[in-house]
Amino acid sequence: MARNTLIRNKELDLTLPVLIAGATASGKSALALEIAAAQGRSILNADALQVYGCWRVLTARPTAEDETVAPHLLYGHVAPDAPYSVGDWLREVAPLLSERPAPIIVGGTGLYFRALTEGLADIPPTPAEIRATADARLAEHGLGALLAELDAATAQTIDAQNPARVQRAWEVLRATGRGLVDWQRDTPPPLVAPGRAHLLHLDAPRDWLEHRITARFDQMIASGALEEARAMLAHWEPRLPAAKAIGAPELIAHLRGEITLPEAREDAIIATRRYAKRQRTWFRARMGTWRKISPAR
Repeated sequence: MARNTLIRNKELDLTLPVLIAGATASGKSALALEIAAAQGRSILNADALQVYGCWRVLTARPTAEDETVAPHLLYGHVAPDAPYSVGDWLREVAPLLSERPAPIIVGGTGLYFRALTEGLADIPPTPAEIRATADARLAEHGLGALLAELDAATAQTIDAQNPARVQRAWEVLRATGRGLVDWQRDTPPPLVAPGRAHLLHLDAPRDWLEHRITARFDQMIASGALEEARAMLAHWEPRLPAAKAIGAPELIAHLRGEITLPEAREDAIIATRRYAKRQRTWFRARMGTWRKISPAR
């Protein structure tokens, strides 16, 4: 369905939240702003990297001009060294769901949408000493060491290529004595039942998306992404939560004289395309019941 048909036909019930998921650079924020402007809704962030205040340009957060069109919440409000989990996000979203008109929730972090519409297990916070142990084991022995120590049920279902997910599962098992899958079996009801929301999947063609990713990264450089990285240089630590922003390690490496800017650009674009591929695969596998929306061309 074409995106403008949604607004022209007034299909979006103002009492129901609008959830917009899609791969990076697919135009999610523009669609959210279009709907917000037409219906007077606020926009809530569902992107795990756009919460960090140090990366406005590099994570393609809405611009200051966008923020004059509609209220934008949960963007850029977390310090670079502060851990921020899906549970933290869910707790911040919960009181905002009662707004009327109901808000638009937009982003590319599938786990956020899964927790919102399927529920999230109430797992106790990980003690700092266990997280430090996990960080050290990962750095010294690699991901395989953590995977080998997971319980069988979790090891069979977890994304073994995702270091953050594997480490989280290892920490949960070490801290609570229960595997992540065991905790997930006790998941409470979701904050947003799928039948009580407009679920939109912005499904972009691969070739079109790859061109957008390239053009967008070049625009990021022109708009100050390198200056954002320079501001982080003195405090840079690869294990920082905010260091997971795609393009950040590459720009930092350039600023340290390890690679040229063209090399940093190329590496960042490749990393972004790989991330978009994982997102598209995840969304198509888990969001089959969501309404597919074509991107603006």
